[in-house]
Amino acid sequence: MSISADRPEAPSTPDEPAPSAGAPQPSGRRFRPVRLLTAGVFAFAGLIFWTSFNTAQGTDLRSDASMLKLSDLIMERSKKNGRLEDEAATVRGEVDSLAQRDDDRSAAEDRELEGLERAAGTRRLSGQGLTVTLTDAPPDATALIPGVPEPEPNFLVIHQQDLQAVVNALWLGGAEGIQIMDQRLISTSAVRCVGNTLILQGRVYSPPYRVTAVGDQEKLRKALNESPAIQNYLRYVDAYGLGWKVERRDAVTLPGYSGGTELDYAKPRD
Repeated sequence: MSISADRPEAPSTPDEPAPSAGAPQPSGRRFRPVRLLTAGVFAFAGLIFWTSFNTAQGTDLRSDASMLKLSDLIMERSKKNGRLEDEAATVRGEVDSLAQRDDDRSAAEDRELEGLERAAGTRRLSGQGLTVTLTDAPPDATALIPGVPEPEPNFLVIHQQDLQAVVNALWLGGAEGIQIMDQRLISTSAVRCVGNTLILQGRVYSPPYRVTAVGDQEKLRKALNESPAIQNYLRYVDAYGLGWKVERRDAVTLPGYSGGTELDYAKPRD
């Protein structure tokens, strides 16, 4: 057997046995870190897949269960707020009764206090008025008149601006007091809608929405008819079937506001 003169075999040492004929020999290629990085990426991906499988355990990770739980929590908190408001109203009535029995105010002072309570919306109010009802269109609604585009989801639901337009028009028409659903509005009340629900003073409501005002019926109706924002809303009523109903109320009673009146951020002006 001849041995190549240009590449002699490496000599073996006494402490290291010579490699066998079938053992792989060093190739002389350098180690590349990118191979280790690639292996790490695949290992990490496998870990993610295993964690996802272990967490799901056969359940649908995209289910609406979490949203349903959140919705239930919101409704439960809304009911709790309502119960607390009722309890606060009862206690406030007892305190007012004791204060009236033990105070030494004059008749003129009592009349002034009553006027202030009426203006603040904390006293019950009765009289004639109107009730406006706004309702979502059917979810499968189509265009009802030619020439209008096919409805988008936003076209078919009551928005915050719609409720606010009704409230603004009724105040402009001289309303003495306004109630949305079962709550009296005061100067700090805010009409806010999140999605398809109304959040009013810590309570959550779903359509149809009812807005009731005490005042001159003709002036209130005239203000509604002349409101540009309501005229725009009525175009959607004709085009897609949103609900709009105005009812005369010859005798209606609005409850006094019974919630909290504390302001968290506003301060008296110096």
